[in-house]
Amino acid sequence: MLKAGVLGAGHLGKIHLKLLNQSKKYNLIGFYDPIKENAEKVEKEFGYKAFNSIQELINAVDVVDIVTPTLSHFDCAKEAIEKGKHIFIEKPITKTVEEADALIELSKKYNVKGQVGHVERFNPAFTAVKNSITNPMFIETHRLAEFNPRGTDVPVVLDLMIHDIDIILSVVKSKVKNVNASGVSVISDTPDIANARIEFENGCVANLTASRISLKNMRKSRFFQKDAYIAVDFFEKATEVVRMKDAPKKPGDFDMILQNAEGVKKQIYFENPTIENNNAILDELETFADAINNNTSPIVTLQQGTEALRVAQMIINDF
Repeated sequence: MLKAGVLGAGHLGKIHLKLLNQSKKYNLIGFYDPIKENAEKVEKEFGYKAFNSIQELINAVDVVDIVTPTLSHFDCAKEAIEKGKHIFIEKPITKTVEEADALIELSKKYNVKGQVGHVERFNPAFTAVKNSITNPMFIETHRLAEFNPRGTDVPVVLDLMIHDIDIILSVVKSKVKNVNASGVSVISDTPDIANARIEFENGCVANLTASRISLKNMRKSRFFQKDAYIAVDFFEKATEVVRMKDAPKKPGDFDMILQNAEGVKKQIYFENPTIENNNAILDELETFADAINNNTSPIVTLQQGTEALRVAQMIINDF
């Protein structure tokens, strides 16, 4: 079992503390939170050990789980890496791409592993179909959320859209060619609603919409590729896979057949992938433990977290 400590005991930090405490792959040593009243409350309520400083916590563990505000990610991660500790760091990886690039170099220098908390990679609806998404040429995503003051310290692109940016980059095996975007600030100082169009060198186009001032929650992505349409509902944890193949010479009574203007007939059929319930945050933490113990690459590397941030910044810069 790897000795783990959490930096930050806010809303998400408490969830990480609970799951690390439950996990059979980690031994939760404790946490550090700079707000003394909050640290004392969490220690008293849940029994986790509160450390008096970041340094004390880092020295006591093998893995540092960074669940602090984005602005402090770099400083926390740098301190942990320089002590030779592996880092799990919540998304976005850092405030700037320059900081993220510096963390990659530090991790190589000190030979430690890092994983970024892009939790939607572990959503069971996505994992059920990700191997079916082979060469998407058009992608559409909608990530809408009801207003929550938590997270408004950063633009909606870094708060919400970055989830979809990471998912898209994980399935499109091509470099970003061009980005066009627009964003509007409605209630915050930074954009609360944004739309972006990402064009890739291989011709794929992704159209992303994110809002944190919606009346309902929605997290849907649609992937279109040759002979297939794949929809993923990250919120409801559901999928829809529609495929086409050449129609049989003698279709059955219940076969769905389409014929185009050239007379080519295709049969439509539906797949229902098995979706297994899981705790995505626990999965991302435990697969990181596996990567450390087996000396393999984490599922969401520091490099991938940096690329998601790089594209997010391109979108923000285009507003």
